[in-house]
Amino acid sequence: MPFMPGETPTVTESALRGLACRCPRCGKGKLFSGYLNLRPNCDACGLDYAFIDAGDGPAVFIILFAGAIVVGSALIVEVKYQPPLWVHAVLWLPLMLAVTLWPLRAMKSLLIALQFHHKAAEGRLIDQAPK
Repeated sequence: MPFMPGETPTVTESALRGLACRCPRCGKGKLFSGYLNLRPNCDACGLDYAFIDAGDGPAVFIILFAGAIVVGSALIVEVKYQPPLWVHAVLWLPLMLAVTLWPLRAMKSLLIALQFHHKAAEGRLIDQAPK
């Protein structure tokens, strides 16, 4: 769907744009200039990416997901086969790298797209008059 000024994409469109590592507003421009380095703005619609602050969120999700897969698999292999430690290193180090590095870019982009969709911003304190 082409970008129309003033239109907000649906949550599904935002999520798909995020998973594709595209601009959260128009879905056409690239979001990254490197593996995890963001561009300064969208080359298609000109959206300034200065609002983006994914923080550690993507890494936390990936660590929890990867930890469940790798630790669960390692425990099953240890209980069933009791292999030597070098077998664990050969099996789990490559798997750990694969399940952490492969989805990290898409997860960061997804969280950025959802941040844009929901207009998330840094929290601010509201001044209240004393009672």
